[in-house]
Order: sequence, then C-alpha cells, then structure tokens
Amino acid sequence: MDFSSITWNFSGMEIEQESFRRIDAEAPSEARARFSAEQWHVARRLVHTGADFAILDLLEFTPDAITAGLTALNAGAMLYSDSNMIKSGISVPKLQKFNSAYSRESILCPVADPAVADYAAEYHITRALAAVTMHKDKLDGAIFLCGNAPLALAGVVRLCVEENIRPALIIAMPVGFVNVVESKKLLDEIDVPWIRLNGRRGGSPMAVAALHGIMENILA
Repeated sequence: MDFSSITWNFSGMEIEQESFRRIDAEAPSEARARFSAEQWHVARRLVHTGADFAILDLLEFTPDAITAGLTALNAGAMLYSDSNMIKSGISVPKLQKFNSAYSRESILCPVADPAVADYAAEYHITRALAAVTMHKDKLDGAIFLCGNAPLALAGVVRLCVEENIRPALIIAMPVGFVNVVESKKLLDEIDVPWIRLNGRRGGSPMAVAALHGIMENILA
C-alpha cells in the first residue's frame, strides 16, 4: 500500500487554513462575485463544511445580516437552536471572544423538554414548532439558528408577522423534503435580517458553520 500521497505533518489548524486557501483558489469567480468580503467568510465556511461549491449558488443574505449578527454577538444575545446538534456544535470559546458572559447555557434548545413534548402532543404539531411557540418571548433580539426543522422556521416567521417578534438574525438552513423550500421562501415577507440556504439543502452543521463564518469576520 502506497501512503506517499498523504501529507502527515499537518496540524488541524494548518489543514483548515490550507482548505480555505484551496477554496479561495478554486471557487468559480462568478459565484464568488455575488458576495461581499464579509459574506465570503460565511460562504467559504459553508463550502468547507459540505466540500461542495454548488452551495454558493444557493446561499443568500439580506444586506444587513452580517452586521446584525456581529452586533448581537457583541451584546451577548441569546442563541436559539432548533436541534441539540447545533447547540453542541457552536464554539463557546469563539462566542466568548465577543462577549465573556457566553456559556453553553446561552444557547437555548428546548425541543427535547418534556413540557414541549406534551404541548406538541396536545396540539398535534411537531416538537420544533411547539418549542418556538412556547418560548416566543425568548426570540426577540436572539440569533435563531434553524438547521433541521422547517416548521420551526415557519413558526418564527409567523411570530414575526402576527406578534411582531424580532430576532436579531435568522439563520435559515433546514434540510429535507416537506415544508423546507416553502418555509425558506417565507423570509421574503419579513424585515428581519437573515441568511438562508435556498432549496432542500441545509442541515445543523451548515447552520453552525454560518454562525462561525459570521464570527470569522472578526476572529480571522
């Protein structure tokens, strides 16, 4: 067996830096031209996460999304996630470089709470939708990360429209086949800053990567 094609003496940081160098070099110029320098930190991080340049054609930002995200992080805004995978994946040390008060408890993910399960069963809705409905008072000024449940995203948009809830930023990257495209399109109807991955693609790792990409505007 020939192992000569493998470069063994790379640290984890060096591998990441080399990955970003290759993404910068290989990204189609017409796709990269769609993004500002600030947005490119997010776009590049998403390409890195999925190893797929096609993501660039699906990614969309409101003009104020990056600024809104950075402002919220500096203020220590709560983060709401629709899955525990997102909560586990967010780097607390990176958050603390923006606001020292951040901890893992600053990331709210109530989807597995027994009270949420009871509410979902009573009203015959998903736990993700029940969770945002029950915790709507926590969403004002929060960064909302959706990588799994399109009905959580749709529920938050409905709260924005019907109850004037205003998250600081919505990261909209649910994945799947039912309600996914439709929930993302609802964002066009509200005046809240957002980042979304259009179409059926997404996932919790993508939502985490988007937040980390926002932070890299300062930390890179």
